[in-house]
Amino acid sequence: MRITLVGSRHFGATTLDMLRKHGVDIVRVVVADAEDRLAAAARAAGIEVTVQADPKRVAPSEIAPDTDLIVTAHSHARVSRGALAAARLGGIGYHPSLLPRHRGIAAVEWTIREGDPIAGGTIYHLADRMDAGAIAAQEWCFVKKGETARELWERALAPLGQKLLAQVIDSAKANGALPATPQDEQFATNAPKLSD
Repeated sequence: MRITLVGSRHFGATTLDMLRKHGVDIVRVVVADAEDRLAAAARAAGIEVTVQADPKRVAPSEIAPDTDLIVTAHSHARVSRGALAAARLGGIGYHPSLLPRHRGIAAVEWTIREGDPIAGGTIYHLADRMDAGAIAAQEWCFVKKGETARELWERALAPLGQKLLAQVIDSAKANGALPATPQDEQFATNAPKLSD
């Protein structure tokens, strides 16, 4: 399976490491910043790095030829419809909430702010609307009393993302397709960036 990885920072770099150990061919890494940790890790591994022309959008030309699957890992760029069409299976991303709850950039922060006793992670199909694509895999975890968003992310949600991505990629390799369950829009909530 040929994967183009789009992402950044620590989660992008740990996803790269997980994928390299998972028997897939990472044909290109796409980043918004050439100096990002993920870009450095990819170059060190001998993987081609492409810097997005527009940091908010991934263009079709930035997806490697003959890509089977686009995987996003801590990317805040919209993967364009044309870019998704360039990959045989489209694209998936990890969102640190039980979608459709807490769609948006600050999902973990809103989980804490709302006092949710349960959090979780979702692998979802990339789509035109942010965090609104079909669900490929989902799992929940408890939120500890007094836990901060960062603590919850590091303790439970980041490792859960790695686990779920691996499961979905294994399924895609075995079945040649991705699981897909539509999100129930009646339960959708937004998690915009918090100003405080």
